[in-house]
Amino acid sequence: MIKHLDLFSQLPNEFKLAFRELKILKHLRSAGIKKNFGYSCASLLQLIFCLIFHNKNWFRLLISKQDQGLPAKDTVYRFLNYPKYAWRQFLLSLSSDTIKKVSNLTSINRVKVLVVDDSAYEKNRSKKVELLSRCFEHNPTKNRFYRGFRMLTLGWSDGFSFMPIDFALMTSKNSIMHGIDDSIDKRTSGYRRRIEALESAPRLVSKMVNRALSSGIEASHVLMDTWFTNEPLIIELLEEGIDVIGMINDKKQRYSYHDKSYTLKQLFSAAVPYQGKKDILSSAQVQTKSGLTVKIVFIKNRNKKSEWLAILSTDLTLSEAEIIRIYGLRWDIEVFFKTIKSFLRLQKEFQGRSYDLLISHTTIVFTRYIVLSWQHRCSNDTRTLGGIFYEMCDEVNQKDWVIALKQLIDLLEALASQTSKKITNVIKNQLQEWMSGLPTYIKVCLSIS
Repeated sequence: MIKHLDLFSQLPNEFKLAFRELKILKHLRSAGIKKNFGYSCASLLQLIFCLIFHNKNWFRLLISKQDQGLPAKDTVYRFLNYPKYAWRQFLLSLSSDTIKKVSNLTSINRVKVLVVDDSAYEKNRSKKVELLSRCFEHNPTKNRFYRGFRMLTLGWSDGFSFMPIDFALMTSKNSIMHGIDDSIDKRTSGYRRRIEALESAPRLVSKMVNRALSSGIEASHVLMDTWFTNEPLIIELLEEGIDVIGMINDKKQRYSYHDKSYTLKQLFSAAVPYQGKKDILSSAQVQTKSGLTVKIVFIKNRNKKSEWLAILSTDLTLSEAEIIRIYGLRWDIEVFFKTIKSFLRLQKEFQGRSYDLLISHTTIVFTRYIVLSWQHRCSNDTRTLGGIFYEMCDEVNQKDWVIALKQLIDLLEALASQTSKKITNVIKNQLQEWMSGLPTYIKVCLSIS
């Protein structure tokens, strides 16, 4: 049995308040992640959550002097490997509730967006991990093969805070090294996540955006890079009621402009030059092959001055400068990937062969980022005190300064009368010297001779 009945006793003081504010354990129970006996799922989640802040992995913590009262190794791994826990439901519920709290601190005029991108989930030292495959990283600085998964991620941003909403660890059908474990029950959430890993990325993106919008998350645009900005996916997202802003490259796609068909390179030459900011070269409102009307903005490539970049927007009401500014919010997800891999120990903290362990541990790492993002917002947002400051200012303005000054003098006289004669004389002398130094217009208002 657990010696400490307080569920929050495992948490550092810095995170106790955040856990209560975000109601993390309530979301855990709502997702059906609970046990009937032994160590509770809440205590195990908090234990794993705090590992990174002890600067130890699970093995080092067990052999340290802090091992008293800790569960055994098998208890933690059974918790992470259990295929029936709905980790997606937990993450979506937690993130949507936190985003609503953040939105209360944000102006209604601020743009809120969804960001889609994928990143390499490397397991190069593994050989028998379930659904492990040989993937290719299309990063221009790397362009290499690795063993692991593609971590497709959907996040929310308002330009100040970023919150991960959903993810999928995708594998490659053509180069898969290990298939699905035959012992997994096909009715469980774990089996559905395994089937999902074999689907195409555009189909998963559409499902993720649909789940995010259905949970009440507010967003006006979906931001994507060149690997996701294709016409079929754009049409699916528009049917969900959300616009798309994404970068495109020169492929076989044709665009209709002034009743003529152009490639992207030809369209750049035919478009009218933009009069305004130097970084914006030109823009054009065109139609795609399926008749979809979009706006394409051409900007300078800062890395290669001889080249240009093209950004597509389905929201025709936005100006060229606004399209570029909103698309700049996509960088938040790159910062997120760097943080969880370099500082929150994604891919490295636990080693196992089960696909369920990868899903559960990734969800806990995302939870760490949500808590840190919420604390960063609360500690840096100047509006977290609400209207208390402004109400106090209004009360001060309503009180006449003459009355306030008279009340101050009366207070000093009252304090002087309650002390010894020596101290009373000192206070009266100081008060008379202060009065004699006041400007004439104040003396007139206070009837001071």
